[in-house]
Amino acid sequence: MSPELVSIIALVALFVVGTVLPINMGALGFVAAWLVGMYSLGLSEREIIGGISGDLILTLVGVTYLFAIARNNGTVDLIVRAAVRSVGGRVALIPWVMFGVTALLTAIGAASPAACAIIGPIALGFAGRYRISPLMMGMLVVHGAQAGGFSPISIYGVITNSVMAENGLPVSPVVVFLASFLFNLVIAVALFLTLGGRSLWSRRLSRDELDDDRGSEDDAPDDGTGTTTTGTRTPAGGVATAEATGTTTTRRRLLDQVITLVAFAIVAFVALVFEKNIGFTAITAAVVLTALFPKEQKGAIKQIAWPTVLLVAGVSTFATILNEAGAPEAVGTWAATLGTVLIGALVLCYVGGITSAFASSTALLPIIVPISVPLIATGNVSAVAVVAALAIASTIVDVSPFSTNGALMVANRPDTITEEAYYGQVLRYSVLVTLVGPLVAWAALVVPGWI
Repeated sequence: MSPELVSIIALVALFVVGTVLPINMGALGFVAAWLVGMYSLGLSEREIIGGISGDLILTLVGVTYLFAIARNNGTVDLIVRAAVRSVGGRVALIPWVMFGVTALLTAIGAASPAACAIIGPIALGFAGRYRISPLMMGMLVVHGAQAGGFSPISIYGVITNSVMAENGLPVSPVVVFLASFLFNLVIAVALFLTLGGRSLWSRRLSRDELDDDRGSEDDAPDDGTGTTTTGTRTPAGGVATAEATGTTTTRRRLLDQVITLVAFAIVAFVALVFEKNIGFTAITAAVVLTALFPKEQKGAIKQIAWPTVLLVAGVSTFATILNEAGAPEAVGTWAATLGTVLIGALVLCYVGGITSAFASSTALLPIIVPISVPLIATGNVSAVAVVAALAIASTIVDVSPFSTNGALMVANRPDTITEEAYYGQVLRYSVLVTLVGPLVAWAALVVPGWI
């Protein structure tokens, strides 16, 4: 059996086992890389380990470490609360606030499931309280996560741009990001208009309702450990001291949050303008923040997306084995022979979309992009357009209830709808996206470049 066929069979087995069993695909990727590399390609273990992308791993650790600090010190909560209050009681704008905040979180480095886990319960809570369609609200959160997911400093963006560079393809981070953002934004607008968004324009929240949504942490100062301090329970002689302590703690926490926001801006500026490694800049910012506010950053390292790091490390290592075996060339050449290059690109978009609906988008990106290289090599299509279409097709299907993002929405459904009913709504919508999404992405991005 030829090495490319062995590696392809191993790839299919990797996704099947990783979907059926609760095993991190990165761990499976390392096993597959070891077995195929040694026994089919005759590689040494040192050569197999050499397939790990240190640059990519450093970037994932640095970016998720910085985001963990932002979540730990309340910067994420600050962004969410400020965004919700900014709508001034306009119910119709609440879904767009959730879309925008989730997009912002993934754009600055949050893993897509992490952003959905943070914003999903908040968004669906609003949906239940203010009679907003739960399907519309939940799907706007997921599409928001994908809209920001390909920024140059995001996890998806870093993976896609790194893989393009490693395979000798022209890299255009801004084009890929904007393509994904606009695509998901258009879908969100269609959902909003279809699922009752227009009827929300006449509704406004009262001041009392806005005050209720501020939460207890706005009514009392936070001491930085999750507890609050007020003067009402303090003995008479200690009221002033307690209030002073609470005010000082609140100001220090606000300073921490402001500096964290500045750190994100500096990381993006240095990485994009001066073209410095995002991993180094992000981890430097995280270290500086930890040095400035050591108490508030306690436990941030434990919150780094270590499962994602393992996932990307293992899958990218196996992707190197696939390249060594010639699998991408074989699949890409086959796709290029399907009548025209356009048909081949469409087939790859559907392969990415259908696979990702049941598996990890993060795991798929390092594999699906190299597969497109032989197709792009024909010179009849735009490399950036094909990669952008593949990226979109492979991530918009994360609305599926079999995907982490879709499952998070189902798990956090409001009490106004049963789990069975909401699961059915999400499932039907995800089937529609999986069937139509890759076709629309291909038609919007690949076809114009070919013509």
